[in-house]
Amino acid sequence: MPLEPKLADLPRIRGALRFYQVASVITGVLLLALSGEMIMKYAFGLELELGGPQGFLAFVPGDAITAVNLSTGILIVHGWFYVVYLFSDFRLWSLMRWPFPRFIVIALGGVIPFLSFILEVRIAREVRAFLERRESEAATESPAGSVPDAATGTTDPVEAQQ
Repeated sequence: MPLEPKLADLPRIRGALRFYQVASVITGVLLLALSGEMIMKYAFGLELELGGPQGFLAFVPGDAITAVNLSTGILIVHGWFYVVYLFSDFRLWSLMRWPFPRFIVIALGGVIPFLSFILEVRIAREVRAFLERRESEAATESPAGSVPDAATGTTDPVEAQQ
């Protein structure tokens, strides 16, 4: 039987899922911006400049940058936010007790364009379905009016002490 999250972890899983969803969308957008910037840089020799003589935002030859090099900024921001994305991936993965290859697949969402958007939808759907199923099972198993202990995930005080 595969490992399943503890009943006490269900509220934490909801928070981890929300954090993962936000990190996934931001990382996906930054990765698309980075991909576009790399195409412009290596295919056409242009970099994105902010506030230069060509205008507020313009693609200029790489050796003609006189203002803020936004291309480098996109690289740096995506790199640091990918670390946040990996943390959100790890948090959700560990709370859900998934196998390690699943962690790797989710982590690839930050380096393969559009994959983070696809995974975000699938992961969210799967986790929500699991939470609904698990909470309905817990509601039918526990006697009416009893609330599971947050620390142990059980409603029996004798079992909680063991």
